[in-house]
Amino acid sequence: MDERQRAIVAVGVGAVAGALAGYMFFTDQGRRWRYQIEPALEDLGRELGHFRGTLGKAAGVASEGWKLLNEAFGEPPGQTRYPHQSNPF
Repeated sequence: MDERQRAIVAVGVGAVAGALAGYMFFTDQGRRWRYQIEPALEDLGRELGHFRGTLGKAAGVASEGWKLLNEAFGEPPGQTRYPHQSNPF
């Protein structure tokens, strides 16, 4: 995809986004629809926040698991078996 095609796609996406925003904010039907979906969007945001917290806890558990494995193999902290690899967590 060359620069011209990217520009055309960007203009098209911008036009669609602008038309959707205009419909949602400046028409009665758009406002009603927006008011109907707002609670669902708030719920989605809350669930994504909970999911992010769960992922953080899982990463912490995985990190502790890596530490325990390193200790079990007798490797000093901070040293990896394969120096070119980084700790995934």
